[in-house]
Amino acid sequence: MKISIVLCSLALALSVSPALRAADGDTELQMKMQKMSSAFRPLRAQLADATKNDDSLAKVATIKENATAALALTPMKIADMPAADQPKAIAAYKEELNKLIASLDKLTAALKAGKNDEAQTIYTELGGLQKEGHTEFKKSGKKQ
Repeated sequence: MKISIVLCSLALALSVSPALRAADGDTELQMKMQKMSSAFRPLRAQLADATKNDDSLAKVATIKENATAALALTPMKIADMPAADQPKAIAAYKEELNKLIASLDKLTAALKAGKNDEAQTIYTELGGLQKEGHTEFKKSGKKQ
C-alpha cells in the first residue's frame, strides 16, 4: 500500500514538472532540448549492450521527435538578431537540425542491424553536432 502511494506521488510529480518548468519561463524550444538531452545522456552507457537496443531505439525516437518539433521553433539568439539577419540564421539552424535528424536515422539503422560498435561511433558524431549547434545557436549564459 505504501509503495502504491509513493509511486502515485512520483508519477504526479513527474507529470507536473514540465508545467512547472514552463511557468519558470522556459520556452517551448528549451523544453524540447531538455527532453532531447534527457534521452541522449543515458545512450552512451547503453549503446555497447545489444540487449538494451530496444530501449536505445526508444531514446533515439524521443530525440528525433523533439528535434523534428524544434525545426518549427526559433532559438532566442536568432529572435534577438536584427530582422534582416534572421532568415539566413534560421536556414542555418534548420540545416543543423536536419543533419542531426539524418544522423539519428543512421543511429536507428545501426541499432536495428545490431551494429552497436557503429552506433557508438555515430553517437560520438551526434555529440559533435550538438556542441556545434549549441555554440552557434544557443544564447550565451542561457538555457535554450
